[in-house]
Amino acid sequence: MHDYLQLAALVAVVREGSFERAAAALHVTPSAVSQRIKQLEDAVGGVLVVRGKPCTATAAGERYYRHALQVELLESDLANEVRQASAAEKAAAPPVVLAVNADSLATWVIPAVAAFTGETGLCVKIEVDDQDHTAEWLRTGRVLGAVTAEASPVQGCSVSPLGAMSYRAAASPEYVRRWFGGGVTRDAMRAAPALFYDRKDELERRFVQRVLGFRNVRLVAHWIPSTEAFVEASLVGLGWGIHPEPLIREHLRRGRLVDLVAGKSMDVPLFWQHWRIESATLAALTRALTREAAAYLHPGSASPVSGAGARARRGAAAGRA
Repeated sequence: MHDYLQLAALVAVVREGSFERAAAALHVTPSAVSQRIKQLEDAVGGVLVVRGKPCTATAAGERYYRHALQVELLESDLANEVRQASAAEKAAAPPVVLAVNADSLATWVIPAVAAFTGETGLCVKIEVDDQDHTAEWLRTGRVLGAVTAEASPVQGCSVSPLGAMSYRAAASPEYVRRWFGGGVTRDAMRAAPALFYDRKDELERRFVQRVLGFRNVRLVAHWIPSTEAFVEASLVGLGWGIHPEPLIREHLRRGRLVDLVAGKSMDVPLFWQHWRIESATLAALTRALTREAAAYLHPGSASPVSGAGARARRGAAAGRA
């Protein structure tokens, strides 16, 4: 059994990134935070926090951090069951932390979060990462749930399918005429600048391999770490990219963007993974996310690439993962 004050100090240091900010959050002195962390490390028999800028948790520290967050969540639930917390008390409670990929955040997650906060009165903190990497935030205990492309449950977590997001490969008409005037060939694809969100983004490479059938093609790339700027970069002819279908649907209709391969989209199944604990807060968040996903996404397809006929049958809007 560990001291709650020591666990709270560990959470604050990892969450805030420094002993000074942790002290401010806990309304104590930095020396008090340091003493509590040292006492916890002495009790554990190992280092839990790497002192740096920012401070980070060690592997053991991440396990204790996850445990502390779960205790924090369950105590918050218990307090609400025993007595009805005021709106001010709920807003002042530690934020509910989840990991989400940028395109989900730009399309359907915010309405879900709004529904959750409207029901619970709690604040949230959203960490943004690629859909292929958000599950790692769960493994290290830094979040209580993640929207992820990973179907296999992380240890200690439950997983629920959300649906699939649809992507279109598109560019401006002028760009297509300049770089793909002779067709979307292997040589043209090697020369034409592509748009990547960041160095974890693999969607453009998957499109080249799965849709075009070109392997071992080294792409020239611009790096644009913003979903909205990503669309703008395509509109001004900076490059071609894989876009969430709802964000470019109107541009396609008006001819400001065109498909590189007509009638093709890429589907990315998404899942909600979260800690396997009985929590009213976590249940409310799960309800809000799955409800919004059901309204926005379409049922996952066995194939990662869908044609125009599949899109027509889906009917509902889809988003970028």
